[in-house]
Amino acid sequence: MHRVKLILGMVFLLGWASSGLGADAAHHAGPPVAPAAPELYDLGKALGLPFPIPITNSMVYTWIIMAFLFLVIRLGTRNLKVMPTGLQNAIEMVVEGLEDMTKGLLEPKVVRWCFPLVATFFIFIVLSNLFGLLPLVGSLGWGARDTASSLPFALEHTDIPLLRPPTADANTTIAMALVYFIMSTIWAIKYNGVLGLVKHVFGVKGGLSGPIVIPLFFVFIFIGLIEVISILIRPVALAMRLYGNIYGGESVLTLMLGMGPKWMMGLAAVPFYFLELVVAFVQALVFTVLCIAFIGTLCSHTEDEGGHAH
Repeated sequence: MHRVKLILGMVFLLGWASSGLGADAAHHAGPPVAPAAPELYDLGKALGLPFPIPITNSMVYTWIIMAFLFLVIRLGTRNLKVMPTGLQNAIEMVVEGLEDMTKGLLEPKVVRWCFPLVATFFIFIVLSNLFGLLPLVGSLGWGARDTASSLPFALEHTDIPLLRPPTADANTTIAMALVYFIMSTIWAIKYNGVLGLVKHVFGVKGGLSGPIVIPLFFVFIFIGLIEVISILIRPVALAMRLYGNIYGGESVLTLMLGMGPKWMMGLAAVPFYFLELVVAFVQALVFTVLCIAFIGTLCSHTEDEGGHAH
């Protein structure tokens, strides 16, 4: 139960972080799905503030997903049993499975630090990806009316969708990557100490000693600089990989739904829906495992590096 509460706390912080990064309004001008999440409402203007507080459709869907997750956790943990059944059993299976995966890659102490974060990432990303495949997501909203249709609210194209998967918005994936980067840096300093972290990145590796260390020292300084660049690039790679895959999937589904005559009712998109179901879990797993692996490179030592700070 303590682990579940930690995960819920991380979900709240993640939702707050992603909702704080707004996007400008975007209208249909070519791409099937606007790269930027359209703005639905300017809260800052409504409150008379001198700065905008844009509310985008991805933020709205983030709040819906968070509410759904809180409701499921609440229903599954309100009557805890020693022998779990039903929803409690499903929740514990997911949490324990993620914990076992993390334990297999990191030291026990580091697992205690980072498990709530990486478990939150996986659960949130999976739900976001799957919720993005629900009917009306991306098609319900505002746009030019379809005069050829007899339906009263039919649109030629939805220029401003009401809902957008959070992971199809770069603001959300960047927020998650920034949370990872900040927390991994804190854990690296906590694990190694400041001087220990510098030695871990720039120090001579391989247990070498003697005069040969002098020329190799400058080699490992250069290698350390490359490692620093790599550490700084990691959050960019995490954010853009997830955003690119989910945004690309949304664009393909939108194109396929409009393919062929209207009597086909979007049947061309059916195979791609099955593909996106696989992508939903694969991308969540990739993001989570990469976070764990990156944390492991900073919070681990080879035998020649000796002890570390506690």
